[in-house]
Amino acid sequence: MSVAISACGRAATGEPRSGDTSWVDGLGGLLRVRSGFKVDYFARNVSEARFMALAPDGAVYVSQPAIGNVLRLVDQDGDGVAETRSVAISGLRYPHGLAFHKGFLYVANTDGVARVALGSDGRASSAPQYVNHYSAFGGHSTRTVVFGTDSAMYVSIGSTCNLCIETETGRGGVMRFNEDGSGGRAYATGLRNAVGIALHEPTGKLWAVTNERDDLTPSHENLPPEEIDILQDSGDYGWPYCYASRVPNPEYNNPTRCASTLTPALEMQAHSAPLGIAFLDNATSFPADYRSDAVVAFHGSWNRTQPTGAKVVRVHIENGLPSGVEDFVTGWQRDDGTRWGRPVGLLVYRDGSLLISDDASGTIYRVHR
Repeated sequence: MSVAISACGRAATGEPRSGDTSWVDGLGGLLRVRSGFKVDYFARNVSEARFMALAPDGAVYVSQPAIGNVLRLVDQDGDGVAETRSVAISGLRYPHGLAFHKGFLYVANTDGVARVALGSDGRASSAPQYVNHYSAFGGHSTRTVVFGTDSAMYVSIGSTCNLCIETETGRGGVMRFNEDGSGGRAYATGLRNAVGIALHEPTGKLWAVTNERDDLTPSHENLPPEEIDILQDSGDYGWPYCYASRVPNPEYNNPTRCASTLTPALEMQAHSAPLGIAFLDNATSFPADYRSDAVVAFHGSWNRTQPTGAKVVRVHIENGLPSGVEDFVTGWQRDDGTRWGRPVGLLVYRDGSLLISDDASGTIYRVHR
């Protein structure tokens, strides 16, 4: 059972709120999903499948960081399975986050955002051109790009370390650039590794799922909690000086410094490694009560005696704020703690279903009614 602490400080367990305790098996028993849903394969043998983006023509683009490619997957007959695939872009530097914006595909590489023009057929039609550069590699190497309601570009850049005071602009936070990639500045700081960022359209706010520090003594297995943070311009979210709701890290022990930091919108099970986040507003194949909520992919822990994560959770949203989580798709982790897969990216597909990427098994799943 997953455990979280809500924004109000109360426990939010992984048990359903509606009283629906039933689950169904998917993919021959490999996965379990809430009753009323099905899980199918959208694409298989997609090595290193990480983050995804939906193209204007309905194709799914997926990043392969270690390979340096972005793939294009197409479901030609509308049956929920991608029949064709092609390499849309190659030769990139650890590409991760993807975003379509005003006729371009933007790719967040580890060293900068590059963009590719889309042709009349909706496909990438030119060589990638960098629009900016930022601190590369060293520590956390993934980068994620989204565009806000102001059409500005926002890029999350992980820290160089587990716990340190960064000296390079953008590390351990989110940067804001003009639409064309110019004018970069720190937008939000104190976010150790906000891998997933997404726009919550009803409020116009950017949400981040943040991987917190490791090796916190004496309770490293269950502290500190992972976070959902709602970003504010010039907001400081605490790292490396503090965690959770302004709790000082013992290495710095500076409560005065922590007093001015912003607290998480939601605290979640420590070391779950939240990566992808997606809002379900356009998930038209889901029940209406889901479509005001979000989903988060937990990649899974590496440093717990009893492993946790390796699942997708539903995040309940009330009055524009996250209020708790419950398990939605599970099964990647076996009873003995070993894993055959690890969920990463989340994307609401053109038919209103949900796509989930898995970089361990090289699979993209489709969840639908």
